[in-house]
Amino acid sequence: MEFNTISVIGLGYIGLPTAAMFASRKKKVIGVDINSVAVDTINQGQIHIIEPELDMVVHAAVTEGYLKATTKPEPADAFLIAVPTPFKNNHEPDLSYIEAASKAIAPVLVKGNLIILESTSPVGATEKMAGWLANERPDLSFPGEAGESSDIRVAHCPERVLPGHVMRELIENDRIIGGMTPKCTAVSVELYKIFVEGECVTTDTRTAEMAKLTENSFRDVNIAFANELSVICDKLDINVWELIRLSNRHPRVDILQPGAGVGGHCIAVDPWFIVNSNPEEAKLIGMAREVNDSKPGWVISKVKEAAGKLVQSGKKEDNITLAVFGVAFKPDIDDLRESPALSIAQQLHDQFKGNLMVVEPNIEVLPDSLINATHTTKSNAVVEADVVVMLVAHKEFKEMKVSTIQAEVIDAVGVFSTQQS
Repeated sequence: MEFNTISVIGLGYIGLPTAAMFASRKKKVIGVDINSVAVDTINQGQIHIIEPELDMVVHAAVTEGYLKATTKPEPADAFLIAVPTPFKNNHEPDLSYIEAASKAIAPVLVKGNLIILESTSPVGATEKMAGWLANERPDLSFPGEAGESSDIRVAHCPERVLPGHVMRELIENDRIIGGMTPKCTAVSVELYKIFVEGECVTTDTRTAEMAKLTENSFRDVNIAFANELSVICDKLDINVWELIRLSNRHPRVDILQPGAGVGGHCIAVDPWFIVNSNPEEAKLIGMAREVNDSKPGWVISKVKEAAGKLVQSGKKEDNITLAVFGVAFKPDIDDLRESPALSIAQQLHDQFKGNLMVVEPNIEVLPDSLINATHTTKSNAVVEADVVVMLVAHKEFKEMKVSTIQAEVIDAVGVFSTQQS
């Protein structure tokens, strides 16, 4: 199949790099996003997110005329949907963004089009998407009813890239591609082979959906073990990072590192998709989520404990200054989505009577939820803080020496684990 024009719906952390990658292979790409600021920024050859090498690729693609952004879908040969899939308050998957994207592209579909859902989704979401499209375009046939003879091909292909390495991993990583029919799968492989050098492994849509959820749930369970271990070690007065280093010398043990919780748009969200659909069976997965979701509360309790010591020594509570180091969901990125560090900072912001300083070198402006906090540098924070709360192991923070910090230190991520205080 010829792919002369490719449309990517959703120009965020996955959609924009994917669009840029196709455009770098001299394909005409139409990026669609409801954020008009993002659209205008891209059309100027610039980017609205931080991702190494992405700015150069986007600038070249726009300058050469292969990439343009718009707020409304236009006709194309293939449509990739890469919109958010958050969950509602009861951890029920919110598919409203996928539904809205489906209804937006429906008017411009023609026979022979390929539609791929890249958004991480609960099992059955791709079939629901095909159903929404079929309702909007009864003049076209879809795989759910017409099977291999359908006018429109539909598939699911989850992304599995690491922020900070997206441009490389989009090319090198294997892709799991699940079509609603074998023909849907085969055509999807043709599309991804435009730039993917990894293996395109084929399956059905439900298995492809479950694969992404399984990968992130596996990681979540392992992180939960480390986080639970850190709480236990704190009670036993054991350095958990030293313990893990020693335990990992066993040839068949590989314990992950504990932290302030688990964040991001995948690991903190995807396991709930499994739990929501299988609450009686997903006991371990559900418990891991609860362990990781409880870790920010534990960190806050340690901060309050440190502040309490200062009050006992004569310091007035409203004169205590806290310095939070990092609010991104992981090191060396600007992404705040589902960030446990941001959640901790917000709760301290709302509950703490003293001054709150935030050190986050990867963003220029603090979110509105931290409106009364001071965005500052690490050097200023170290001098002025009474309590230092290390929440994200940014590279800038790893250069710090705990011996130079006079404040109480809460190190939730092990930045100072090998240093002598």
